[in-house]
Amino acid sequence: MRIALKIVMYLIGLIVLLLLAGFLLPSAYSAQRSTTINAPAEKIFPFLNNVKEWKRWTVWNQRDPNMQLTYSGPEAGAGAKWAWKSKTEGNGMMEFTAAEPNKQLTYAFQMEGMSPSPGVLKLEPAGNGTKVIWSMSGDAGMNPLNRWFGFFMDRLVGPDFEAGLANLKKLAET
Repeated sequence: MRIALKIVMYLIGLIVLLLLAGFLLPSAYSAQRSTTINAPAEKIFPFLNNVKEWKRWTVWNQRDPNMQLTYSGPEAGAGAKWAWKSKTEGNGMMEFTAAEPNKQLTYAFQMEGMSPSPGVLKLEPAGNGTKVIWSMSGDAGMNPLNRWFGFFMDRLVGPDFEAGLANLKKLAET
């Protein structure tokens, strides 16, 4: 009985320590990846700017082929929206907030129960091709659990960005 009580006390102490440490973590978080695609920005941008094209290159849709997608607003550019319901990828929505043709697409990404995170897909000339930079940032606020989530954001989202950019590269170069 004493050993069980000690184990419970140590676990409670560990949880309190992790929560307190969460307050010391920065509230801002970000993730960024890039790739160079051997294609002009004019060929790449339509894959980014059209909400229905995202399912062709993002890994989220590929990991769950049964994902339920709904679209609203215009099909492309600022105001275009899509939402998804998925047992494996979670539920969320994305809205394109600004589109500068062949240069940049800005969006707001939101998972169910979380605050929106702004993101940007930027296209820059790179020799005979185009460098595509995908970034996302946000603020976890004062919640220590969200701050822990933000602390690991780059490691959680970064690989998805890398895989999506690899798929985009393959699509745009063919």
